Amino acid sequence: MDHMPSTPPTESSMRRALRRARDGVAVDRTEAAVLLQARGEDLAQLCAVAARLRDQGLAAAGRPGVITYSKKVFVPLTRLCRDRCHYCTFATVPGKLRRDGHGLYLSPDEVLEIARQGAALGCKEALFTLGDRPEDRWPEAREWLDAHGYDDTLAYLRAMAVRVLEETGLLPHLNPGVLGWTDLQRLKPVAPSMGMMLETTATRLWSEPGGPHHGSPDKEPAVRLRVLEDAGRSAVPFTTGVLIGIGEDYAERADAFFAIRSVARRYQGVQEVIVQNFRAKPDTAMRAMPDAELEELAAAIAVARVVLGPGARIQAPPNLVDAEYRLIIGAGIDDWGGVSPLTPDHVNPERPWPQIEELARRTAAEGFELRERLTVYPEYLQRGEPWLDPRVRPHVEALADPVTGLAAAGALPAGRPWQEPEQLPAATGRTDLHRTIDTEGRTGDRRGDFEEVYGDWTALREQVAAIPPARLPGDVRAALAVAADDPTRLTDDQALALFAAEGEALDALCAVADAVRRDAVGETVTYCVTRNINFTNVCYTGCRFCAFAQRRTDADAYTLSLDQVADRAEQAWQVGATEVCMQGGIHPDLPGTAYFDIARAVKERVPGMHVHAFSPMEVVNGAARTGLSIRDWLTAAQQAGLDTIPGTAAEILDDEVRWVLTKGKLPAATWVEVVSTAHELGIRSSATMMYGHVDTPAHWLGHLRLLAGIQQRTGGFTEFVTLPFIHTNAPVYLAGIARPGPTHRDNRAVVAMARLLLHPHIPNIQTSWVKLGAAGAAEMLRSGANDLGGTLMEETISRMAGSAYGSYKSVRDLEAIAAAAGRPARQRTTTYGEVPPERRAAALASDGHLPQLLPVLD
Repeated sequence: MDHMPSTPPTESSMRRALRRARDGVAVDRTEAAVLLQARGEDLAQLCAVAARLRDQGLAAAGRPGVITYSKKVFVPLTRLCRDRCHYCTFATVPGKLRRDGHGLYLSPDEVLEIARQGAALGCKEALFTLGDRPEDRWPEAREWLDAHGYDDTLAYLRAMAVRVLEETGLLPHLNPGVLGWTDLQRLKPVAPSMGMMLETTATRLWSEPGGPHHGSPDKEPAVRLRVLEDAGRSAVPFTTGVLIGIGEDYAERADAFFAIRSVARRYQGVQEVIVQNFRAKPDTAMRAMPDAELEELAAAIAVARVVLGPGARIQAPPNLVDAEYRLIIGAGIDDWGGVSPLTPDHVNPERPWPQIEELARRTAAEGFELRERLTVYPEYLQRGEPWLDPRVRPHVEALADPVTGLAAAGALPAGRPWQEPEQLPAATGRTDLHRTIDTEGRTGDRRGDFEEVYGDWTALREQVAAIPPARLPGDVRAALAVAADDPTRLTDDQALALFAAEGEALDALCAVADAVRRDAVGETVTYCVTRNINFTNVCYTGCRFCAFAQRRTDADAYTLSLDQVADRAEQAWQVGATEVCMQGGIHPDLPGTAYFDIARAVKERVPGMHVHAFSPMEVVNGAARTGLSIRDWLTAAQQAGLDTIPGTAAEILDDEVRWVLTKGKLPAATWVEVVSTAHELGIRSSATMMYGHVDTPAHWLGHLRLLAGIQQRTGGFTEFVTLPFIHTNAPVYLAGIARPGPTHRDNRAVVAMARLLLHPHIPNIQTSWVKLGAAGAAEMLRSGANDLGGTLMEETISRMAGSAYGSYKSVRDLEAIAAAAGRPARQRTTTYGEVPPERRAAALASDGHLPQLLPVLD
């Protein structure tokens, strides 16, 4: 394999690229590829630009003239791996480990011995390095995990990170390779930072036989870029980097830096970028490959600085630079990475670490002070929530200088408890928001961290611009004929044509949908006497459509106690409720078992109450914080009293739109996994779609097709709920990105098409009076809907977003909406069964609402 094409750039192209970099003009990929080939005087000029940018960044960060490093120990948890990288000597095979007298995994005692020795030497970081999912390739690894009681390698990694925190105080930095979004949620509570080298974006090095990554599923560039994005969405301070000299060309090398820049701008989660030079190793397939030269490394570092900017933290491993400290510092680094006084570099064992004193001396010779940092960079410690999980924050703060965020001078690690909080946080904040939202309103139109918590708005606008526009409508008349005859035969093109129907065609569509509704479920409109209980609105997930979530310090933030939750459930029972619907923000202090406690508290107070609670996002959050699988967590929740789950957190089940609407919520595939698992366990759910923001009819169609497919497999959905986007206080609207909700035409078309596309699989289609008002809901009942949802008794989510239709409806109100549509009404249970006579009588006696708590407003 050729190391690099030999055709050099022209003198004029190099001069032009250097001039643009020197003048502070953004260079493009072509110019960056030219600059990567700078040598001699050209390289000196490039490095001068990069050094100036580095110095600006350090001054802005409050540490001018400081180059950092982390004092660490290297913990090779396992050297087994499912990948086959052709240059790697770290990964090995079970037989060789046994011949050398090693276990397949380090034992807990071995892990803790390394960590204790490191702590005694003043190390503060435990770098866990391991192969990607070895149990997928090696039966011996699967057997070891089963024998020791771990579901997978990541479960063992999580357990060892906790023990290191508790018994030594070292801060785990986790490098387990490719992680999914759910994996990141599992590991974030046990580590202040994580990392994975991007290495390259050159797909051919993975896809073509003979390439260094061929045969390695985890080395596909698209997969690794997704990890960087998911880490940013999950607010995990993340280390990544580029490995130069493995066969990529200069354009591909440049592209890797631009790809990292794109992710860093969108999510602000890339805490450092390593620029590492390839070193050939004996006994590997690439042993004859020439090493990347140090001038090539310096050019790559300098280009990384120019592309990533002054605020980036750029690192070069000091054991790979052949003592050319002046060249590498001059190229624009500001960090030397982890250096260990105890353990070797297990990835490059032939390259010993420099002594820290020697590194300090060589750094000082270039005019810089060497300062120790922690595994998580100061910027993330100073940002606080959501970047540091509260379970590890005490461990980090114990070692951090409170002013600089670097390692505190003289601080020594000591074990501290790592534990979930034992119960819900104490009741705090505006706990009467469910009532005063109607009388006093919200304090402001946006939360205090509007500019930070949602990611980069400019990058988001570019992302929205890339969404394909809606397709031109097809033959509506022919599509209507198919819908009227048999809606299950509608093709995608015909469905899209109907989604675009207007005027008489829209009226005809709604009439067809109403006829299908009549045949499927009859004339009766159903509703449920229920109470919403939103137990906290403190959340840092960063959903850009949500006006409900608040920082814990915001004026409208609140958290209910368990007694308050139970009190509200009891009040609801007294006025005839059969259900409480309970959801809340992803509060950083909320233990994963709190959801069990909430369900149990309601059941203990009101045994007959149906607990409809916890969105798929909350399910994943609870599973991640407890270390349980989704299935095991749902089983435990069911045992605690959970009956059904709301199918909220769906929004649009297409990640193209989803990653515009939310920074950190679960991906579409994980939503599907949660509801499918719940259905398999006998826990039924609703299904929802929030529409009218940055979506198109193609997204609506895909969403409904996906739900129909799930229902055909599981039969677990009780209803489909249409949720028109409320724009007024939604961050994505305030930022000028989303449109102002769906039109009346959109609402009619979506309800009608939901009826047709979900027929006959999901018979119940619910409209939202909270979002549409009484008249709008009645119109939807004439367009294919058959259900009005619930009385709610309290509602803060839509009201915080700007809905003008109040927080509750009485039984008479709901039956009046049905009458306006010319239909009878019937109270139902959560699963559409008959309501016991005693519950019906209580509901009629009180009219299904709480007049003392929720006064009617004229």
